[in-house]
Amino acid sequence: MRLIIDGDGSPVKDTTIAVAEKYGLSVVIVTSIDHYSKKEYPDFVEFIYVDRGADSADFKIVSVIQPNDFLITQDYGLASLTLAKAAHVLHQSGLEYTQMNIDALLTQRFIGSKMRQAKQRTKGPKPFTNEDREHFRSVLESLIQQSLL
Repeated sequence: MRLIIDGDGSPVKDTTIAVAEKYGLSVVIVTSIDHYSKKEYPDFVEFIYVDRGADSADFKIVSVIQPNDFLITQDYGLASLTLAKAAHVLHQSGLEYTQMNIDALLTQRFIGSKMRQAKQRTKGPKPFTNEDREHFRSVLESLIQQSLL
C-alpha cells in the first residue's frame, strides 16, 4: 500500500506524509519537473518527476498505480481513470471519488468549462483551510485503518 500524490499544487503533501509515517507507508509524489524541489524529505517519500505537459503527471500516475494504492488528486479526469485501479482515490477536501459520484463530478466540470468558454463567470474553489486539512487527514486515516484490517 502506497500513498500516491498528484503533486502539482497539492496542499496536502505534508499532511499525507505525516499520515504515511504514522502507518509505516511509502509516499510517491508525481509532479512536473517545473516543481522540482531541493527540500529534504524522509526516506519513505519518493519523487517521480515528469516532463512539462498538461497530462504528463496523469499518464505517469495511471502507469504506476496498483490495486492497494491510494491516490490523492483534485483532478476529476485522473480520478476517473484510476478508480478501477486503486484501492481509494481521494480529493484534497476528503471527498472519496467513487463509481457513484464520478460521473456527476465530470459533468459538473464539463458544464463549468463550457460556461467559461462562453465568457460566463463561474465560482473558483474556496480557500483551503486548516479545517479542510484536518478533515482530509481524518478521512485518509480512517480509510487506511479500514484497509489494514
